[in-house]
Amino acid sequence: MKVHNIFLIGPMGAGKSTIGRTLAKTLNFDFYDSDEEIEQRTGADIAWIFDLEGEAGFRKREQQVIDDLTQMSRVVLATGGGVVNLPENRNALAARGTVIYLHTSLAQQLERTQHDTRRPLLQADDVEHRLAKLIQEREPLYKEISDFEVDTDNLSVKAVANKIVSILENDLLG
Repeated sequence: MKVHNIFLIGPMGAGKSTIGRTLAKTLNFDFYDSDEEIEQRTGADIAWIFDLEGEAGFRKREQQVIDDLTQMSRVVLATGGGVVNLPENRNALAARGTVIYLHTSLAQQLERTQHDTRRPLLQADDVEHRLAKLIQEREPLYKEISDFEVDTDNLSVKAVANKIVSILENDLLG
């Protein structure tokens, strides 16, 4: 397989990190999670960075991490849901690898994130409304830069990873 890099984008709860780890193992690529990388570099969790620097400060840190990680080779990168907000990130992702949009329904997002207290943007009175608003804002950007879209609803992690491998193989053969 001649795929250089695979970048997973999509909303919170789409399964980017979990699927990314499995996909990386399957392809024998290195796995990175941009949020984990930010936490590792700063020594602080994402919520603390949001509290201290706001979303703008976090996005600046995220941009640097995306720029660094997308220049590597043979990586599967799970990105944060808002990575597409900055044009610089969209450009780096689109230019440096195969971008796969992991799509999931609002109901599935709610189910997967309902007990997650580590996501600053979900600390809202009406989480369903917040998630719906984020999807409305970000989905056009996900679609703009994605090479492929894969629905993750009601599929196991392994099934989604296998589906991605199949798509990549078909794309390379076609």
